Amino acid sequence: MDKKIIYHKNYTWVFLLIILILNIAFDQISKFIVRMEISDYEHIVLIKDFFTLTKVENSGAFLSLGDSMPYAFRLIILTGLPLLFLGYGLYYLFSKPNLPASMQIALCFLIGGGIGNLYDRIVHGSVTDFMHMNFQIFQTGVFNIADISIMIGVGILFIQSLKTKLTPADSSSSEHEA
Repeated sequence: MDKKIIYHKNYTWVFLLIILILNIAFDQISKFIVRMEISDYEHIVLIKDFFTLTKVENSGAFLSLGDSMPYAFRLIILTGLPLLFLGYGLYYLFSKPNLPASMQIALCFLIGGGIGNLYDRIVHGSVTDFMHMNFQIFQTGVFNIADISIMIGVGILFIQSLKTKLTPADSSSSEHEA
């Protein structure tokens, strides 16, 4: 019985590592291709009036926030703090084996996306963004695969929290009211 639990735990770890690595790999491969094939601010239409590629090097945070901060401050806020949060996220993910599977997967997407962008910031000094969408009533900022991973992770957590709120209270609380 104990061997079965250990095997299950090992398979879970392997599965979570695969999700993390795939998130980071897809992000870094896409950015490598963009850096090699697309010029700065080049505009490539993939779906007319909806989806374009535009290479932008973002030295700030989301939507270039903090881009004009002094370098030392930017280093602490945009590199140091994310490094601490991602380190804690990894610790939390792998030290809490009883987390719901949806939360584990969500954390893998959040951490994988965070690592992808942090790697860019450390190695290249900026994050390569290259996708843009126009929904007519609003437009996205320029984003990348890591940003998509982060949004998927947030979406999974949001859906999980809605499910938790919509799940009826356990019957023991209703028995006490009767």
